[in-house]
Amino acid sequence: MLDFIINWYNKRFSDPDAITLALILAFIFIGLIVLGDILAPVIVALVIAYLLEWPITHLVRLGVRRSLAVGAVMILFVFICTLSLLGLTPLIWHQLINLTGEIPNIIQQGQNYLLNIPEYQQVIKEEQIKAITASVNNQVVESSKTLVTASLNSIVTIVTLLIYLVLVPLLVFFMLADKETLLRQVMFIMPNKRRLAVKVWAEMNQQIGNYIQGKVFEILIVGSISVIAFLLLDLRYAVLLGVAVGFSVLIPYIGAAVVTVPVAVVALFQFGVSPEFWYVMIVYGIIQAIDGNVIVPILFSQAVNLHPVFIIIAVLFFGGVWGFWGVFFAIPLATLVKAVINAWPKHSQIDALDTNTL
Repeated sequence: MLDFIINWYNKRFSDPDAITLALILAFIFIGLIVLGDILAPVIVALVIAYLLEWPITHLVRLGVRRSLAVGAVMILFVFICTLSLLGLTPLIWHQLINLTGEIPNIIQQGQNYLLNIPEYQQVIKEEQIKAITASVNNQVVESSKTLVTASLNSIVTIVTLLIYLVLVPLLVFFMLADKETLLRQVMFIMPNKRRLAVKVWAEMNQQIGNYIQGKVFEILIVGSISVIAFLLLDLRYAVLLGVAVGFSVLIPYIGAAVVTVPVAVVALFQFGVSPEFWYVMIVYGIIQAIDGNVIVPILFSQAVNLHPVFIIIAVLFFGGVWGFWGVFFAIPLATLVKAVINAWPKHSQIDALDTNTL
């Protein structure tokens, strides 16, 4: 067994560039686990910087100086974010509070609906139905209390938000304005044997940029279409549900399935089992079909193809390790694993390298 491990190590880690790549990945992985909360503003700023790099690059290609392009794009971005924060956030919060207050009525209506189905009563007795709905109702009440408490005792949250509102734009500005200087400084502290690391970084840099830009556009498109469709169908909490549908695209496959539940529950509570309810569900299905078959292929045409099983495993694994950011970067991280495997020197390559060296 020991000989097998030694032979495997000699085959895979005899290349100094491979050792450098492994050490860099381990350092980044451990650093994010240990300092993830502290580095959260930096990660947010990095995501925004990747997003804004696309319009800045196009302005530079048109002949605009990079410093002017960075300033113009930053001003426009802050203006759009301010309008969204002041106009959309209060409406979403108000609808969320109202929906939370109506959940007990929704649960009661669901209980009455189940009690009026004779076939269902043959499987589960009336007492069991009432016990289940009472348990769900208690959980909802506790969650509502937590939500209200969080809204009342939010001094720490407000301070954190203020820090983000000041610190993140500054980080984004310096990342964009001093991009070349920062990259040179990072390369300066890198080990000399960094051929594989540079190869993987060159591939991942493009992939991450395309992914972030495509994902933001997908959220905006799907969310806007959903809000407009729900408003036209006169569905209550249309803005809240539409925004939820938009953000559900962050979690491939799983997000769409999860958001289907609140959309169906609100529509059923408002319309009952009627044509209006089925209109909502049909339109929601059409939106999901358009997203999966039209929007995603267009926006992510340059992304590395990954099997859905690997994507779901990546979402579960990286989401469990890094929470929201693990879910957000699940596909790029899965692509990183694939890029490392493809770039890692094979045994024949190592033998050829040794022969050339001799």
